[in-house]
Amino acid sequence: MDDDRVWSFEKSLWDGTPEHYRELVDETCLMVLPHPPFVLSGTQAIEAVADTTRWTEVAFSKGQIARPQEGLIVVAYHIEASRGDETYQANCTSTYRWLSHEVWRVIQHQQTPPLVVQGAVEKTG
Repeated sequence: MDDDRVWSFEKSLWDGTPEHYRELVDETCLMVLPHPPFVLSGTQAIEAVADTTRWTEVAFSKGQIARPQEGLIVVAYHIEASRGDETYQANCTSTYRWLSHEVWRVIQHQQTPPLVVQGAVEKTG
């Protein structure tokens, strides 16, 4: 999967339909989110995110892509997303596993909102 397709794939996880999300996230996925129960796996991870309102605006920055071996892609990035009056920022990682020609599934995803460090908010720009 080329870099443009990787970012398109990742964006679709934030703003695509719940059905699309369920299709792209593997049933063995491990996920860490910034709200209880924090650590999720399998269908619990899929349903926790698929059933939330999708983001209408999504912007990536600080994007990095690694391909540690054939059939694995790891992405890391900062996201700024919004829907209505709600905004969200986080540093994220996702790992994709190749299944067959043009078929990839998310097997890991993590979100860490900006941390407060010694009274200052982490700079995201």
